[in-house]
Amino acid sequence: MAKPDNNSGKYWPYLILGFIFIGLFLGFWTVSSAISMPVHESEAYQKKYQDADNNINKILEAQQRFDHKFKLEPVGFSPSSFKPKDYAIKHGKAVTVTSGMVMQYRITTTGGQAVNDANVTLLITRPQTGAEDQTFQNLKNDNGTYSTPKVTLKNPGRYLLKLRAQIGDAVGFLDQEAFLKP
Repeated sequence: MAKPDNNSGKYWPYLILGFIFIGLFLGFWTVSSAISMPVHESEAYQKKYQDADNNINKILEAQQRFDHKFKLEPVGFSPSSFKPKDYAIKHGKAVTVTSGMVMQYRITTTGGQAVNDANVTLLITRPQTGAEDQTFQNLKNDNGTYSTPKVTLKNPGRYLLKLRAQIGDAVGFLDQEAFLKP
């Protein structure tokens, strides 16, 4: 007759304690990594996403008033030849930017006359982070052409150029994809 083993079945308390410690460790790791990552909010319409959501009808009406009276176009940008395979450009044609570049935009009426009284803001951002955001407010005007000072871009890759032009109660937006070559 075989003698029963006294050690069989005594491992289960250690197994339960191990699962508890693993659960506590994973919970602590999840909370600490979530706290260490900054929250990046959307820059849609150059507002917090809560403000854009609450006022989207007013924003779209202001955009329609702008589009009805004015025309907004970039000046001096060259098209980008960089086309990632798995990337569809959402905001029209991509342009090439260089560090030290002066970015210019022209605002005219639908009749072709230069607009000199616009309040123009340009936001340069990266899609994956807000850490490198650059905002240029009240761009310098020269007969309807609004210019930034020289823009310093450090890291090569994809950028988003988000322009906001306000003339009275009309607000126009222009979003462009831009690529900085290494």
